[in-house]
Amino acid sequence: MLFGAYAQAWLNGREVVNGTRKNYRISLNKYWMPHFATIPIEYVSSLDLRRVVTETNWLSQEVKRAAIQRLGTMFSCAVVDGVIARNPVDALELPARPKKAPDPFTVEQADQIIARLYDTLKHSTAIYAAYFEFAFYTGMRPGEIAALRWDEVDRERRLAHVCRIVVDKVIEERTKTKAARTVMLNSRALNALRVADEVAMLRRSQKKRMQRDSRYVFPPTRISEYLQQASLTDKFFKVAVEDLGLRGRRQYNCRHTYATMCLMAGMNPAFIANQLGHSVQMLLSTYAKWINSSTDWGELDKLETKLIGTNLVRPEQPPL
Repeated sequence: MLFGAYAQAWLNGREVVNGTRKNYRISLNKYWMPHFATIPIEYVSSLDLRRVVTETNWLSQEVKRAAIQRLGTMFSCAVVDGVIARNPVDALELPARPKKAPDPFTVEQADQIIARLYDTLKHSTAIYAAYFEFAFYTGMRPGEIAALRWDEVDRERRLAHVCRIVVDKVIEERTKTKAARTVMLNSRALNALRVADEVAMLRRSQKKRMQRDSRYVFPPTRISEYLQQASLTDKFFKVAVEDLGLRGRRQYNCRHTYATMCLMAGMNPAFIANQLGHSVQMLLSTYAKWINSSTDWGELDKLETKLIGTNLVRPEQPPL
């Protein structure tokens, strides 16, 4: 079977969300198809692949790593399918995974941004101010907030059920980690919902060309029922940050801000991880610098007062 024919059949048969299939198709078409599409897949060797990797002008090490990994996944399936005997990608060296350090705002900066948005965005556009207050004080991913519906929010019990996400402008009935979770809402998140509710009532009374009755909590001021892409909220966020003279950062750092806020408040890491949809290991490795207290004698005092002080090993009295 030709490389191109197997790749096409494999892509069409994969049980993955459309966004993932699209990323695989783009990667295969851009980096591997021009070299191997018409070659029998069993003839593609590690040496051939290494040559292409060396000659390709990669946009970044991250792009290079993703392209090799996606090709490796396809070849692994070809081995399982009995099309080839071994995976030639196994012999390639993957570039180190680039790690983007969180770049959160301080609590004071977050509140300044929120206040600025509420001061400048009025009437229907106030929904964007509410969106960012909710983002800063729940830590939910932008796509999760965009896909949040009113029927998944229980304001009396102060809970939001996170079970869907916006990917490539489309609602996907799953989260990034494919596990639904329940987020507990603090007073600031509840205030954002109150504003969103007021905006929803205002929209129903207007005659403007927009979606007047949306199921979604934070609908855009356009015709679409839900926020389809981050650029709709980005422009308001960037203006507020610039007006305040703060260093520019992408809005995903609202999530990082909430995580570090919780850690600095001394909240249980397991609880924080559950609220964010992280594993505890991921939380601790990502935000280690915000919980590092290696020179804090107060932390050692906890051990002294709670355990050691009550379990002293006393030497036996020598016989008289």
